Amino acid sequence: MEKVRLGIIGFGAQGSTYAGFINEGKIPQLEIGAICDIDSEKQNIVEENYPNVPFYENYIDMLESGSIDAVVTTVPHYLHTEIGTEALERDIHALLEKPADIYAEKVKEVSELASSKPHLTFGIFFNQRTNPLYQKVKTLIDTGEIGNIRRTNWIITTWWRPQAYYDQSSWRATWSEEGGGVLVNQAPHQIDLLQWLCGMPKSVFSNIKYGYQRDLSVDDDVTTILDYGNGATGVFITCTHDVIGTDRLEITGDKGKILVEDSKKITLTRLKESETEMNQNMTWQEASKIFQGSGFENIYDQEIFEFDSVWGEQHINVLENFAANIKDNTPLIAPGSDGINGVNLVNAIYLSSWTGQEVAVPVDPEAFKNALHAQIQNEQSEQR
Repeated sequence: MEKVRLGIIGFGAQGSTYAGFINEGKIPQLEIGAICDIDSEKQNIVEENYPNVPFYENYIDMLESGSIDAVVTTVPHYLHTEIGTEALERDIHALLEKPADIYAEKVKEVSELASSKPHLTFGIFFNQRTNPLYQKVKTLIDTGEIGNIRRTNWIITTWWRPQAYYDQSSWRATWSEEGGGVLVNQAPHQIDLLQWLCGMPKSVFSNIKYGYQRDLSVDDDVTTILDYGNGATGVFITCTHDVIGTDRLEITGDKGKILVEDSKKITLTRLKESETEMNQNMTWQEASKIFQGSGFENIYDQEIFEFDSVWGEQHINVLENFAANIKDNTPLIAPGSDGINGVNLVNAIYLSSWTGQEVAVPVDPEAFKNALHAQIQNEQSEQR
């Protein structure tokens, strides 16, 4: 095929953005095959801006139209795997928006279907994996620059959202329709990056506030302790009520530390010998000099890397990579099967909060489903 015909399912903020990128020729290997939205009024917008593009109100009709080779799912989270499954069953490539779903077991099912159809491309929209800064962080870790990871700390509170944001739509920030709050809406990219860079924790213990600073039933403030099972630990903090937020990631290893500030600057600190070796070999006299504020130049050196971020570039990169995989098997930056890791982690964070206990990752699917159903019932009773 000359170009991959992409069907855009959901023509809201994200879907219309992707359509604009393609229409502007920013992804040469893609063209808009069709657009689908359950809101019939969107048809007028599509006809005005994309006069030769078919519009559908039912995504099944789009999948069976013959107008598309692939789909991207810019719809509520519960629908991602449903649509992905219907597409793959019809031999149509699928790119799921993040998170892949609310239920890890549904991500597992669609991933197994995709693996049974190796001729199809199954991806997930983790655009931050294309960010050169985080690719550099991953290279530094994977090449052993900081040695074995001992601790991770990420505070990402730059998601400020006023009440007016939540009041835009009745489905937003609800258990029944969105499946949660900041963990499933704003923070999935960081949750994916954390496990992509540092690996999955073995267990979590969470303190979550629900409707803490906003009129919501879902999470707007999260603090989670991660246990990697080998002695390494971590902390992940996020919220939507810090108008002056912080984005700071620290990854400490036995040979050094990576500090990422504002997703723009990396400070790499390399120890000249590992902390384990320092502990074994350093005399008390040498250590005393450090306590007095001198001698650091003999212990470590630092290197700084700075990056500029162009808005939309990372989304374009994911779409380019998805099309390239379809056309010539270019390796996917974010295979759809990777989506289960972030969902497993979020499921565990929620379940820990609801039970008040440390929970293993992944959680029992039935335990999570029952606990989430209880949250939905409570939410619905409060709305009556």
